[in-house]
Amino acid sequence: QVQLVESGGGLVQTGDSLRLSCAAAARATSQYTIGWFRQAPGKEREFVATISRNGVYMFYADSVKGRFTISRDDTNNKVDLQMGSLESEDTAVYYCAAVLEALLDYRDGSNPGWYDYWGQGTLVTVSS
Repeated sequence: QVQLVESGGGLVQTGDSLRLSCAAAARATSQYTIGWFRQAPGKEREFVATISRNGVYMFYADSVKGRFTISRDDTNNKVDLQMGSLESEDTAVYYCAAVLEALLDYRDGSNPGWYDYWGQGTLVTVSS
């Protein structure tokens, strides 16, 4: 089992950057694939990015590719999401999620139902 706590959300302006962090507490955090999802008001939860257990493989949603970067630091048990060139459409509650499985393809990694553990979320508001 793993506990996840997101941080770093806030109010920014269009074009700004923001770094979210997901702190993971588990016996072997490095064994979890960890992803980021987001949910805007009135919309379904959508995939943002995911990173494999060894940090070698990463997948991104088309809407954030080239603007967001996911990374992990297993020494400090955290996965970060560096967000750049923020747009109003990026406004959402951002969640990190974890699963004790290897990341093999985009289909699994982008599916919220594949993940077993979720954090409480952190709100990002991009103002124009």
